[in-house]
Amino acid sequence: MARGKRKAELVLSGEERLELERFTRRPKTQQRLALRAQIVLTCAQGLSNIEVADELGVSRFTVGKWRSRFVQRRLEGLVDEPRPGTPRTIKDAEVERVITMTLESKPTNATHWSTRSMAKATGMSQTAIVRIWRTFGLQPHRTETFKLSEDPYFIEKVRDVVGLYINPPEHAIVLCVDEKSQVQALDRTQPLLPLRPGQAERRTHDYVRHGTTSLFAALNAATGAVIGKCLRRHRHQEFLQFLRHLDATVERPDGTTIHLILDNYGTHKTPAVQRWFARHPEYHLHFTPTSASWLNMVERFFAEITEKRIRRGVFRSVRALEEAILDYLKQHNQAPKPFIWTADADLILQKVQTVCEGISNSGH
Repeated sequence: MARGKRKAELVLSGEERLELERFTRRPKTQQRLALRAQIVLTCAQGLSNIEVADELGVSRFTVGKWRSRFVQRRLEGLVDEPRPGTPRTIKDAEVERVITMTLESKPTNATHWSTRSMAKATGMSQTAIVRIWRTFGLQPHRTETFKLSEDPYFIEKVRDVVGLYINPPEHAIVLCVDEKSQVQALDRTQPLLPLRPGQAERRTHDYVRHGTTSLFAALNAATGAVIGKCLRRHRHQEFLQFLRHLDATVERPDGTTIHLILDNYGTHKTPAVQRWFARHPEYHLHFTPTSASWLNMVERFFAEITEKRIRRGVFRSVRALEEAILDYLKQHNQAPKPFIWTADADLILQKVQTVCEGISNSGH
């Protein structure tokens, strides 16, 4: 039985239905407009506001608003109402043209649009382009990096590792292990100019290298505590030293198993390392997929210590750098806080699938 008061039947013309379906299918349509179009299409099936709200996961008031707006003004009713103030001089069609060009084209002599090149191509002012891009969150000058894992067991490994985070085994400790290698002890060539009102801290662009160290770390996924050790080299011999240090340091009741999350770096799989694990059957290894280090939670800790202690630090020797790192670990472990993993495996795999479907044709 239908629930809620049934509204007057909403009938669509063929052109209106095609336009609404175009809004919902077009991958780069503004999400608000896509949702409004879907509400109207669902209402056109003869459902009540409550039924439409349940199906689309929105409130019945939202459904009623856009049903009413469409009945009164048809397709134009789905556009936001003009705000009070000076009348707009830029029409919706011009805004749509700028957005479409920004998202779906590139200038002939550049890799991305700038406000000046877009203004020249559209005949609009640079200020207008800035406002349109800011309103719709478009930043063509920015770019980020990514890499999709080609591991044939990607799905199985994602479910294995994420399962340890979200639903860890009983009587077990989950440790995220990795190395932050080649941490440089950098000293600036001149003293820093300190922070002042209206002036950021300033440092010379050049520096003096005093050597490197590698931070081997194991993050307890449940408590956030970190066991760390700095070693000058980054071979399987150093990894074995860290394993011995870890085995002697980690506190565990009798019968407790230890699950280590590792990446696929070669030092983790040498015969000597394999023999060590064979002599310690209480350790269980879980490897992240190749090119998926973001799945190892200790990477979040590495980002934190880099941002807070290493990147802007001034170190006149490797020993000074190591002392700073170990002091940070000591302070961190006095009141550790775990990183909370919220994304389940299905959500991660769905996002990866979305990225794969949205990749531009780059010839690969």
